[in-house]
Order: sequence, then structure tokens, then C-alpha cells
Amino acid sequence: MVSITKDATFKNYINNEWKESDSTKVLESISPMNKSEVVGHIQNSTLEDLDKAVQAAHNAKENWRKIGQHARGQILFKVANILESRIDDIAETMTREMGKTLPEAKGETARGVAILRYYAGEGVRKNGDVIPSSDNEALMFTKRVPIGVVGIVTPWNFPVAIPVWKLAPALVYGNTVVFKPATEAAVTAAKVIECFSEAGFPEGVLNFITGSGSIVGQGIIEHPQVNAITFTGSEAVGKVVSKSAAERGIKSQVEMGGKNPVIVAKDADLDKSVEAVISGAFRSTGQKCTATSKVIVEAAIYEAFKEKLVQETEKITVGNSLNEGIWMGPCASESQFNTVKSYIEIGKEEGAQLITGGEVLQGKEYDNGFYITPTIFANAKLDMRIVQEEIFGPVIALIEVADIQEAIQAANNTKYGLSASIFTSNIGSFLKFADEIEAGLVRINAESAGVELQAPFGGMKGSGVGSREQGEAAQEFYTEFKTILIKG
Repeated sequence: MVSITKDATFKNYINNEWKESDSTKVLESISPMNKSEVVGHIQNSTLEDLDKAVQAAHNAKENWRKIGQHARGQILFKVANILESRIDDIAETMTREMGKTLPEAKGETARGVAILRYYAGEGVRKNGDVIPSSDNEALMFTKRVPIGVVGIVTPWNFPVAIPVWKLAPALVYGNTVVFKPATEAAVTAAKVIECFSEAGFPEGVLNFITGSGSIVGQGIIEHPQVNAITFTGSEAVGKVVSKSAAERGIKSQVEMGGKNPVIVAKDADLDKSVEAVISGAFRSTGQKCTATSKVIVEAAIYEAFKEKLVQETEKITVGNSLNEGIWMGPCASESQFNTVKSYIEIGKEEGAQLITGGEVLQGKEYDNGFYITPTIFANAKLDMRIVQEEIFGPVIALIEVADIQEAIQAANNTKYGLSASIFTSNIGSFLKFADEIEAGLVRINAESAGVELQAPFGGMKGSGVGSREQGEAAQEFYTEFKTILIKG
């Protein structure tokens, strides 16, 4: 069993055993709130470790398939109950490890519980249909069958929710799993996997391995016994996953970045739109693939909106995410911190007007962490890098437009297509937006960074490749159809 103590060494979980890597080396997980604090250590695994994990999953897949969907669902119910009993511990670990505020971390862990219960319920839902046959003496029907071994690679920004929304459907639909989390959130992931371990999965069904993306992540993509890959992360790596899977002729599901626009029409409720933009842009320090990145405002209210947005943004408290009253925590890592700082400088160089934020916080409380104030640029142009490229931090750009048509054109002027919102009281405007916007998630009078577990999740254009995640849509990726005809 993995230790729950702070600064523990967390092992791989392979074939129902917690094991050290063959390399005997470990990696440190450093807190972004205090880079002197080591949250824990994880295995720096080798390709030999990975091969053992994949082989275990391969050997287990036939028996796991045979136990049936109902039985698999019952085990997921057990996982949900265990995870629910550990919300406080796992949420605190998440906060310490990647900087999300404690209330947000508790909310995310609770969402993981809800996802598990949703997919546990799949154990008693249909997995096929009866189809009329042209032969009236035959019975023809379909059933969904598992793919086999699924490789799961997840990012650091949602270290409970994203792994769970991949693990739960993969397992309930009868697949076995090899799961690699992002190194920056692997301690949190190890505690989640402990909940799965204690629920009583058969040997080899669930395997957890940590290490570098270039070795373990790439190894999962290329392993000949991995039958499908689901990945959430950067665009660059996502393209590699998609290409490698296509070359091997296996299924892949790739969720990448976003540059999510919010349109504020002249007839919008100013207070609600400002509140939603701030929440969508700066919650989780802007480190969401659905975070608001650019705000496109009709000229008639541009100045009023800008003034109120700055006024409310400057009320945000930034600091140690474990402390009460803190609204926004640090960037999740030094690398992400440096990326955000570089884009702020890019915005200045491009000629956008920095109207608030963009400051590295200094002083005793901040010197050892990766803290930066929420940042707003005004007078941004569509060809600027801060408008076109994903920053993944607390930075937004304001763009002024003449009317709704120009606003929609500006919103679509991006290679991404994950989430988009509009604030308007005009039915014609939001129907036009819903019809013409190029995004997988379309939100009317709601922030861009919202997603419900029972609904399909995924993007268009450069934001995603493959079938959608979550809800009933997950079945499309994790299963294949088998058509059966019976003749007497």
C-alpha cells in the first residue's frame, strides 16, 4: 500500500503490487507555493517497468472482459466510496502539489466521485441494440466490446478529474489500463490510484506508472500491446500521439489546447459578464484548457466593460492556496510561471496595453513560490501572439469590435475550437452564435470554463482529434461494435 504521509516515496502499481522502478531512481514533486517544499517522490521509471505494466494489462484483459459489465460497475461504486472518504487528504495534496486553491481542489475531488458513480451506473445500462434482419428467421443485434489495453496519459492541471473521467469508462466497458500521470501531479494521482487498488480489482487490470514523458509516455504510445491511447495535454505532444497511433492503426483520443473566446454584446448584463469572465479566466490561475483567453466586446460598451473588469480583477487575492480567503494560487510550476511571464512581455512588445496585473509578487509570503497577478491587456489585435497562442495562465486580451458579426468572426479566428461563450439578451444573437461558432463547447450567458460530466466534452479544429469524452459519448472510444446474427 502507498504511504499517505507527506514527503513520501510513491511507487508504481503494477499487477496489483506497489513496486519501485528498476532504475531505483525517483523524481521530486515540488510545491509551486514553496519551491523548498517537497510534496513527495515518484518513480523515475524505465521502459522495462513500462513493459511489465503493459504485459500485466495484456494478460488480464480476457478475464476482465468476462466478468461482465455489471460486476465491473460494482467495483467502481466501491472506488467512489473510498475516494469520497479521502476528499480532504487528496484535495490538500493536490493544493500542495500544483497550487489549486483548497476549495477548488475539494470540488474537483468531489467531481471525481460523481464521475465514478456515473460510470458505475453504466454497469446496468444497455451496450447494444436489436436490429431488424432481412431474414425473418434470424435475430440480429449489436453489442459493444472492449478494445483491450488502453494507455492513459493525463496532464497536471486536473490531477483527479481528468484521470478519473478516463479510467472509469475504460474500466467499466471492460478494458485494462496502463496509466501515466503528469510528473507535476503524480503524487496526487498515486493517492487516487490507491483508492482503486483498495476496491479490489483483479490482478493486472489497472496499472500505474510514473516517469518522464519522453520515456514512459512515448513508450506507451509505441508499445505494440497497447490497443488504444487517450491523451490530454499539449498540442505538440498530442500531434505525436495522433500520428503514432495512426501509423500503428490503433484508436486514439487526443484533447489538446484552447484559446477560448467570450463575446460580450452591447445588450449583455454587465455585472454577470464581468463576473463570468473573471471566473473563467482566473480560477485555477487560468490553467484550464477551457479558460477564457480573449474577450471580444462590442464598441458601445467596451469602455464600461473594461473599467468594471479591471476594478473587479484588482480585488482578487493571490497567495498560498491552503490559506482561507485566497482566491487565486500560484502557477503550477516554474516552467509554467516562466511561460506566463514571457507572454506578458510578448504582449507588451506587440503593442497591447497592459491595464492591470502582470506583476511577479514579491515579499516574504511570495519569494519562494510562483505567484503572478491576474493580467489584462487592452487594445489587442487578432494577429498578436497573445490572442492566437495558448498561454495557460492568468492572462486575457480585450478586443473591441463593431457588432456581433465581427465578434463571431474574431472568435473563430484561431486554430483552436474548444470552448466559446457569448453574453447577450438578444435571442437572435445567441442563436447566430450557437450556429456559427467553431467550438465543441458552446455556452450562452455562462463562463467558458464549465463542463458537466454527463455531457460530451471535446473540441474542434486544433483542440482535439477523435471521439468525445465523458457522458455516453465515452462509449464510442472505449468500445467497438460487434454485429451478431443468429439463425435457427
